[in-house]
Amino acid sequence: MTNLMKADGECLDQQKPCAGVDMIVTPKDKDIGGFFVRRCLPVAKLRSVGPWIFFDHMGPAQFAAGQGIDVRPHPHINLATVTYLFEGEILHRDSLGSLQAIKPGDINLMVAGSGIVHSERERPEVRETAHSLHGLQLWHALPAQYEEIPPAFYHYGVDDIPSLKIGDVSVRVMMGRAYGVVSPVKTFCDTLYLEAFLQPGQRLELPQAQERAIYIASGEVEVNGNKVAQHNLASLSADCKIDVCATAVTRLAMIGGEPLGERFMYWNFASSRKERIQLAMQDWQEQRFAKVLGDEQEFIPLPE
Repeated sequence: MTNLMKADGECLDQQKPCAGVDMIVTPKDKDIGGFFVRRCLPVAKLRSVGPWIFFDHMGPAQFAAGQGIDVRPHPHINLATVTYLFEGEILHRDSLGSLQAIKPGDINLMVAGSGIVHSERERPEVRETAHSLHGLQLWHALPAQYEEIPPAFYHYGVDDIPSLKIGDVSVRVMMGRAYGVVSPVKTFCDTLYLEAFLQPGQRLELPQAQERAIYIASGEVEVNGNKVAQHNLASLSADCKIDVCATAVTRLAMIGGEPLGERFMYWNFASSRKERIQLAMQDWQEQRFAKVLGDEQEFIPLPE
C-alpha cells in the first residue's frame, strides 16, 4: 500500500489491502473526584485487547496549590497494573513496602498476583504548588498459571525504555518486542505496548499482534483510510498490514498481544474464576488483605 499526502495534510490511500479498523470506541468522560478519566476498556462490545483488560486516559488535570490526587488504599488480584505519565507525578505506596514517585516517561508495573493493596497520592512538595497530571493507566490479565503468583513491584525509569526512530517517527517500546527492540519491562505472555509521535503527513506501519488496538491520546490519524479521532480507541484487524498516517500532530499508544480468554471483573478485581472474585470481596470486606505500609489509616470500602 502506498500513502500520499494532499497539500492540506489529508492522507490518501492508493490501495487498501484491508479495512484495518474493526471497531472504534469513543469513551465518555468520568469524574473520579476532581479530574476526569476516559475509560476505553472494558466496554460492552470490547472487553479486552490481547491481555489488556482495562485502559484509562486520565486528565489532563490542573490542580491548585494544596489540591491533588488522593487515591486511598485499595486492593487488586490476578492482574498487573501499568501506570505511565505524560505530565505530573504520582506517589505509589503498596503492601510490599514499595514507595516510588512515578514521573513522566517511567513505567510502573505492579503485579497483583495473589493480592496486593496500594495507594496513589502525591509528595508534599508536589502538592504545595499548582501542578498538572496527565497519563494512562492500564491493567493486563495474568495467564491462569500466573494469577496466584506472589505480588511484586517493578519500576523502570524513563531512560530504561527503548526509544528509536522508524523513518522520522519517534517510537518508544514500553512492553514487549517491536521494530527489532525488546523492552526490559517484565511480561508474562505475548504483550505489546508502545507509544509513537507523528507529525502531520508522517506514516508508521504498525507491528503485528494476535490482537491490537491504538488509542489517540492527542491528534488524529487515518488507518488504511479510516479516520480515528483524538481520544478514540480503534480495535484493528490482526491479519493484514496496517499503516497509520497522521493528519495532525499526534501522540498514540498501541496495545496488543495474546488473548487470554474470559476474565471476570468486579471493582479492582479480575480473575479467570468467579469464585476467586467472591473470595477477594470477602477478604477486603473483612480487612484480611495486607496494609499499605505508611498509609494504614484509610482505605476505600468495597462498593455495594
